[in-house]
Amino acid sequence: MRAPAPPVPALLSRCSSPPSSAPRRLLTSSRTPPAFRPPPPIARSVSVSVDAPAAAPEPAVLGAPSSMPRRRLILLRHGESTAGGRSTRDHDRPLSKAGRADAISVSNKLQQMGWIPELILCSDAMRTKETLKILQEHVQGLSEAVVHFIPSFYSIAAMDGQTAEHLQKAICEYSSDEILTVMCMGHNKGWEEAASMFSGDSVALETCNAALLEAAGKSWVEAFSVAGLGGWKLHGIVKP
Repeated sequence: MRAPAPPVPALLSRCSSPPSSAPRRLLTSSRTPPAFRPPPPIARSVSVSVDAPAAAPEPAVLGAPSSMPRRRLILLRHGESTAGGRSTRDHDRPLSKAGRADAISVSNKLQQMGWIPELILCSDAMRTKETLKILQEHVQGLSEAVVHFIPSFYSIAAMDGQTAEHLQKAICEYSSDEILTVMCMGHNKGWEEAASMFSGDSVALETCNAALLEAAGKSWVEAFSVAGLGGWKLHGIVKP
């Protein structure tokens, strides 16, 4: 009676060589193989409170088709301002020395990250106008953006729960489908409240901080409609 054949392994390793009756030759070398060195970590030159990748391509957000344009919204609070004199209105308070330095720092970081707006909507208060002027003096792309000063940005920021809707209406009114990046410059408490409502996260904006938000849509109207409140992706907070 013949002995049963040995069982065949169910799975063969992908790296195994096929069986062969010929004896195998072992290749030897006197050279010592180099030690494996992991690639060095990529250094980030921009400090943000949430990871904020630069202009590298990313998948479309919110489950939208890959062909859907991504629309980016920058909510920038003005730089630090001075207290002003006894007769100085709050609306007319200028930037402090620290506020001017912070504006230069943030302008450079926005340029490094590739978040340069084509449209800027700005409060007409002195401190926001001065912040914008410094941004434009240090980054050419910012000086090429279309600018509109919106007086209501100053007053709406002091009203509970109204800033997000007000910004949405202003962006849809002044923007066009061809514009993919918009920056709105204004004040707290409204600006951090709007950033929190758009993203669904708790966002705190100190002076001269910028929240970077993104949603997909063929138009700004569609982006706001699809993302709604809480559906905008928060890329990070740019700080001086």
